[in-house]
Amino acid sequence: MELPEAAPAHLIDPAAVDEEDAGAYRLLAADIASGVAVVAARHRRRDVAATVTGFLDVSYDPPTMLVSLFEEGRICDAVESAGAWTLSVLRREQEGAANWLASPGNPVEGLLDRVPFRRAPGSGAAVLDGALAWFELATVAVHTAATHRLVVGEVTAMGRGVSEAQADDPLVHFARGYRGLTR
Repeated sequence: MELPEAAPAHLIDPAAVDEEDAGAYRLLAADIASGVAVVAARHRRRDVAATVTGFLDVSYDPPTMLVSLFEEGRICDAVESAGAWTLSVLRREQEGAANWLASPGNPVEGLLDRVPFRRAPGSGAAVLDGALAWFELATVAVHTAATHRLVVGEVTAMGRGVSEAQADDPLVHFARGYRGLTR
């Protein structure tokens, strides 16, 4: 049933976004619950990795995924340059790794020294040990969207880092913080 009044709205002119608009957007966008993953790539013989919450399953034929990366971040340059990368979907118990890899100014050398990982079979990119699921992807398209790059990749390998019985509590980002589904 349609209600007679228009939806209450904060109107935004995309050509003239101010601090009030940006603050209102950040507040409402924080209400979008999303999974948490780590994107990793090998770039110039170094491991580069970062926590992401903007990723999605695009298609199963062929298996295809998309990740949103800040265009000025090291991980964006590494993923674009490497052409192949991994996405490790995190469990609630991996919040520490998510926080570490989301921290600005992480070291270039030794970034993954405190995060257990294995190598993906094709690219050699890091796969976080104990991840709910992981995917190795070959980049097939990159699109610019505002301050981010949307990187589309076809899955070339995939697996699970825990038994199916242990895959029941994903790490979720909601209201500017991490949560699990079981608490």
